[in-house]
Amino acid sequence: MPHNLLLVAQGDPQPISIFHAIIIGIVQGLTEFLPISSTAHVKVVPVLLGWGDPGVSFTAVIQLGSIAAILWYFWDDLYAVTQNTIKAAIARDFASQDFRIGFGIILGTVPAVLVGLFVKVLVPGYDQSIVRSTAAIAITSIVMAALLGLAEIVGQRQRDFSKLTQRDGIAVGFAQALAIIPGVSRSGSTLTAGLLLGLKRETAARFSFLLGTITITLAGLVSLPDLFVGDSAVGIAPLIAGLFAAVVSSYLAIAWLIEFLKKHSTWVFVWYRLAFGTAILIAIALGKLQNI
Repeated sequence: MPHNLLLVAQGDPQPISIFHAIIIGIVQGLTEFLPISSTAHVKVVPVLLGWGDPGVSFTAVIQLGSIAAILWYFWDDLYAVTQNTIKAAIARDFASQDFRIGFGIILGTVPAVLVGLFVKVLVPGYDQSIVRSTAAIAITSIVMAALLGLAEIVGQRQRDFSKLTQRDGIAVGFAQALAIIPGVSRSGSTLTAGLLLGLKRETAARFSFLLGTITITLAGLVSLPDLFVGDSAVGIAPLIAGLFAAVVSSYLAIAWLIEFLKKHSTWVFVWYRLAFGTAILIAIALGKLQNI
């Protein structure tokens, strides 16, 4: 198999066992909410372990485990925002904080949904395209590391949740849409955008998680039917095992990151992403890793 960075080796996803599903679920959960790209790790880690690419459908569906973790962790916030947004809309109190946050989440979801529909309908070969190649993921990881580092340097970090606006929702929403590209990281792109907009680190992370609730749910539901048909079919036992592992690891990642960003910067993730991307490119160049 040639290892040239410009040549992409295509292949069907390999059968997924319960053990494989658990490991992939843990990787998914730990990396979905850290700004290091879950898609990149869920693709690269199984390949490094010799299991092959688990496939975009399985990857999208186990993301539902991450959604369960968001609902678990942020249930009170989501319930309050939803209820108060509806009340504010009925009362035409469009200046209230809850309405701004609720409407901002809705606005921020639109770009990702439109881009996702565009790719799903008009780019049928996207799942096996060069943008999902290992080399492309590595390069994207390095680029996003640089952008996150820039956000740390120039971001003012002065605004908290009470200062969120609809404009923040739109801007962070467009950043979220970039996550359609493997290696970008939905959490990473939205956190970067939030910092560039002047949000505090923990506020940017919290808003990123709430904003991702609808987007990740839709991505998982859209891919769910594909999981049980054709070459991508996965047994119910591995699916349940992967989902459960993703729920637990996602919850732990959310809780840890919120507390971490209250006292620390994101530089650890910047350096990690640089090292991750560089290591992949070196492994491909040395013929140790296939560029699939």
